[in-house]
Amino acid sequence: MKWYIKVLKNYGTFSGRASRTEYWMFVLVNFVISFILSFIQFVIDKPLFLPVIYSLLVAAPSLAVGARRLHDTGKSGWWQLITLVPLIGGIWLIILFCQPSDPKENRFGTMAKAA
Repeated sequence: MKWYIKVLKNYGTFSGRASRTEYWMFVLVNFVISFILSFIQFVIDKPLFLPVIYSLLVAAPSLAVGARRLHDTGKSGWWQLITLVPLIGGIWLIILFCQPSDPKENRFGTMAKAA
């Protein structure tokens, strides 16, 4: 949960680097919260739009941590736009997010700490 809070606190920080742990823990917690909100909406059987509102609230932090994760691999945050290429773009972006960190200092800063 600390990784999720850390990403939310840095919601507008597109510079710097984010470790694989930071990125994937945010994705995991984000998925669980979205699933719970969707389940609540399904059980109540009313159009509460909870998942949509939540997705809008975490859109900027998601883009920011994605950019920082790409920076950690030595790539520009603009690579997130590759998802505009149908099917292959999303797969390629996941591959980029899974890449190991650049062990040395790169143009985006020093290596992100995983712990």
